[in-house]
Amino acid sequence: MDEQRYSAIIADDHAIVRTGLKDALEKPGLIEPDGIRVVAEAGDGLSAIAEIRKHRPDLLLLDVSMPMAGGVEVLVEARRWSKDTRVVVLTGVSAVGLVSDLVEAGVDGLFSKASDNTEFYEKLPGILRGQRHISDYFLKILEETPKPPVLTDRERQTLNMILAGRSNKEIAEGFGISIKTVDKHRTSLMQKLKVHSVPQLIARALKEGLIDPSKEL
Repeated sequence: MDEQRYSAIIADDHAIVRTGLKDALEKPGLIEPDGIRVVAEAGDGLSAIAEIRKHRPDLLLLDVSMPMAGGVEVLVEARRWSKDTRVVVLTGVSAVGLVSDLVEAGVDGLFSKASDNTEFYEKLPGILRGQRHISDYFLKILEETPKPPVLTDRERQTLNMILAGRSNKEIAEGFGISIKTVDKHRTSLMQKLKVHSVPQLIARALKEGLIDPSKEL
């Protein structure tokens, strides 16, 4: 019977959260009649990706604010290495940019850590069987908040380099482009985000969920 149970990986950088989720998943009758078998846990994004490649579980429970790799990155890699894995995000982050990225990346379930667990327990069986569910909490955020500006891949790369304290010259050398082109990307970023300084850029990028708040700036 054990081999017929759904399998899961829990990825969250807080051990107490992983323990609570594991207890809930494995408890018979709470979500599934025989429970869900937790085959691995991960405390950072890279470990999560490694465990996904190793186990190819039916379910990945994923936090978005983890060291080493963010939630969207892990989601993309999960799709790459285990296309049948259902990815469900549990997060306390509500930045509209991040929520939009997760939805557009095809997350199968999106729930808020601030909400009651009842919705999560009720919807998870359906998600495991192919359904998709975005919590009303996040749908309301998407409906009421204007969408953040769309950045190109190069603009996102430039943004991360700026936030890491790199100069235009260092960015140019890193990307193999001219300093003039870097300055063009920097200007475009400032215009799109409607800011006039690097501190304002950091604040706006965090607010819109354009960068991972768990990463050191």
